[in-house]
Amino acid sequence: DKVLPELIEPYELRTAKLREFLEDVKPSLCYDIVPLADPFGPSITDPDLQCLVVSEETRRGGEAVNRKRLENGLPELALHEIQLMKDPDHSQNEEEKISSSSLRQRLLGTLLQPPRQDPALPLRPYVIGLTGGTGSGKTSIAKLLGHLGAFVIDADQLGHAVYVPGGPAYEPVVAAFGAEILNKDGTINRKVLGAKVFGNQERLKSLTDIVWPEIAQMAKERVREAAAQG
Repeated sequence: DKVLPELIEPYELRTAKLREFLEDVKPSLCYDIVPLADPFGPSITDPDLQCLVVSEETRRGGEAVNRKRLENGLPELALHEIQLMKDPDHSQNEEEKISSSSLRQRLLGTLLQPPRQDPALPLRPYVIGLTGGTGSGKTSIAKLLGHLGAFVIDADQLGHAVYVPGGPAYEPVVAAFGAEILNKDGTINRKVLGAKVFGNQERLKSLTDIVWPEIAQMAKERVREAAAQG
C-alpha cells in the first residue's frame, strides 16, 4: 500500500545508502541491517535488544512490540522517542515531514533510465493507446502528446464518422435497423438508434459487429497517414 511502489529502490541499494549514512554519522558503531518480512522483525524475538527508537507516529508500534516481547517471555525495550524532521519544501499535497513517499511523487515526469531500443518494435509509427473512463484525463493527455509532436487519432471522432452518409457503416446500419433511425436529412439519429440497441445485448452486438471493424480500419488508415508524414 506504499505510494508509487514501482519507484521504490531495490533493497540492496537502500541498504547500501543507509549503511553509508550511518557510518558517516558515527563510524565507531557496529551496524547490523536486517530485512523485515513482517511488521516486527527481530524486535520481538531478539533477547539482546535493549532499546527501540520510535517517532511520534510509531510510538504505538513500539508499545505493540513490547506487548509481543512480554508474550514471548522477553523484557520490555526502552522506547526512545525522536521528533520527525519537517520538510520546508513540501507541497500542499505532500506530507509535512521528510517522506520517501513525497520524494517518489517528485520523481513523476522525470526520466529514470534512458530509453531502450526494442528490436521487436518498429521505429515508427509508435502507437500508444489511451483508455480510461469518463474524466480519467484521456483528452488532456492526448493534447499534451499532440503538443509534443504526436499524431493524435480520436476514436470517438472516428466513431461518429463511420455513421455519416457515405461513411463505411452507414448503409449496413440502416439496412440492419431500418429507415426509422434516419433524420429527415438522411443522417442517422443516434438517439433513436441507441434506444433500439441499449438494453438488448443481441441488437447491441449486431451494431458493434458492423461499426467496430470499420472504426478499427479507419484508425489503421490514420496510422498509415501518420507514418507517411513521418
